[in-house]
Amino acid sequence: MSSTVELTKENFDRTVAENDFVLIDFWASWCGPCRQFAPVYEKAAEENPDLVFGKVDTEAQPELAAAFGIQSIPTLMIVRDQVAVYAQPGALPEAALADLIGQARRLDMDEVRRAIAEQQAQGGRQER
Repeated sequence: MSSTVELTKENFDRTVAENDFVLIDFWASWCGPCRQFAPVYEKAAEENPDLVFGKVDTEAQPELAAAFGIQSIPTLMIVRDQVAVYAQPGALPEAALADLIGQARRLDMDEVRRAIAEQQAQGGRQER
């Protein structure tokens, strides 16, 4: 029984909306680094049963990959409270992934939302 969820354009929005902490692995079956990362990701999913570990097959779900501007795979994204707090390409080793999950767990989402609001306010002023 896999502890990861296959995300499609049908269930993606609902999964992200209904869970306050979602990890997303953008991958494809032809991608060597993706295949190397898969067991690391599965193990992290087993060790963090309270979090949702999703996988997006970029071949089967090109719209989702395009929507997030995925250029290279694997790309790992972490979404907390519907805010993407991390998105980086590259297969992470086990220790780095565990560390990243720990950091994301400790994030103060009120602070993150404040920072985003400030960035958006500044961005709005600079465009004129």
